[in-house]
Amino acid sequence: MIPVFRIVYRIAVARESRLSRICHGCGAMTGGARNRLKRGIRSCYGPVMATDIQDAPMQIAQQRFKLRVWITSRLWAQVMAGMVLGFGLGLLMSEATGLVPPDVAEVAGLWLALPGRIFLALIAMVLIPLIFSSIVGGLAGAGSGEELRSVGLRLAAFILVTTTVAAGIGVALAQWLRPGTGLAGFSVPVPAPAPVSQGETLPDAPDLSAPATLPDLIADILPTNPTASIVQGDMLAVVVLALLVGVSVTQVQRSRAAPFLALMEALLSISMNIVKWAMFLAPFAVFGLMAQLVMRMGFETMLGISGYVGAVLLGLAGLLCLYLSIAFLFARVTPLRFMKAAGSNLLLAFSTSSSSAVMPVTIQSARQLGVPENIANLVVPLGATMNMAGTALYQAVAILFLAQLAGIELSAVQIGVVVGTLVASSIGAPGTPGVSIAILINVATSMGIPVEGMVIILGVDRLLDMCRTAVNVTGDLVAAVLFRAVGQTGETAAS
Repeated sequence: MIPVFRIVYRIAVARESRLSRICHGCGAMTGGARNRLKRGIRSCYGPVMATDIQDAPMQIAQQRFKLRVWITSRLWAQVMAGMVLGFGLGLLMSEATGLVPPDVAEVAGLWLALPGRIFLALIAMVLIPLIFSSIVGGLAGAGSGEELRSVGLRLAAFILVTTTVAAGIGVALAQWLRPGTGLAGFSVPVPAPAPVSQGETLPDAPDLSAPATLPDLIADILPTNPTASIVQGDMLAVVVLALLVGVSVTQVQRSRAAPFLALMEALLSISMNIVKWAMFLAPFAVFGLMAQLVMRMGFETMLGISGYVGAVLLGLAGLLCLYLSIAFLFARVTPLRFMKAAGSNLLLAFSTSSSSAVMPVTIQSARQLGVPENIANLVVPLGATMNMAGTALYQAVAILFLAQLAGIELSAVQIGVVVGTLVASSIGAPGTPGVSIAILINVATSMGIPVEGMVIILGVDRLLDMCRTAVNVTGDLVAAVLFRAVGQTGETAAS
């Protein structure tokens, strides 16, 4: 029936001179032509079919219009589309298919990743001023000293507890699934390093010959040269400096600190505006980075160590469910509402593998969840720097995987030391790609675990880095939502 109606409709459109308005690619007939066509169709096929013929063009036009508006008005839909298309293109360009020569595919991958490099460069350009002004402004507007102390203590407790639980989940899964058993001698190809294509470089390898002591680590947190810390992009030092300045501002008379706070507010607004420009590139950045990643890795690498990948992904899924449960039980935020506000943010975190790079978007997602601006500007930057529960879980699985690969059985005491070391190492680790590998090598060496098996972990690290970054960002948002009531109390008291 439907093809017949289409033929009749097209004949009527072609023969009727007063026809026609094209509405989003679909023809719409004038009243006279429509009525004559309706009468003719009614006589042959009945009134229902004639009504369908009349309304079909407008219905199709409306559906196309709704689809276009739905895609263009939702960043997460654009990012998801870019991710799916990039994955498909990466498979077609991978060495396994043989459709594209490897050298041509490598060059094409660099060009495809160019929007991603520009996107990350724009974010990195404003990251330091954004973090500094956000933390200082958040501390200055957090209310009284008692409220500020309450937020700080709760955030520290939240990070410590969730990171410890995450490391425990990783240990339990690794001991239960034992992904490294039976893989002795297994190797996978390591994708060629491409720090330029990701817009960031990996950190220097740690000095394993002389591990730093705890007093040294604590002393190194304080930025002795703030200018050098800013130039080098030392995120933890910048956060500590911002905390000190922000707390000091609260102890100064409001009138004397007003010009400085106005400067911080202007700096934050300018930085967020640049981030808004960068977000126009987000779907293209995700498309190019995903295509390049899949092209370089291929399915063979992931299938070869599916047990290890599955253990990490299962643990991250459990941690994600834990975060959503905390938000629902303690903040009355349903998982549907949470994911609706944070969907595009988590997709960007997944694509860029950097919780710091998506921090401005995380702040916006927190505001959509009802978090006061001063609390969002304080909790999210701190969380992006110190809340690395997903990284701790991944490292726990990786450490035990390496031990099982080498045939080493760790005692309960050694596992406890691993958990404690991973928690301490994860808190404060920079939220940029590749940092967890340096931490992992350091911890494994200190426990006497051979690191030759790192070639296997490196083969799929990029994929798992993307997943754990999304979970880390989820933790930052949950922390901000939990402290929403504190910020509202502070605003009420200030008014």
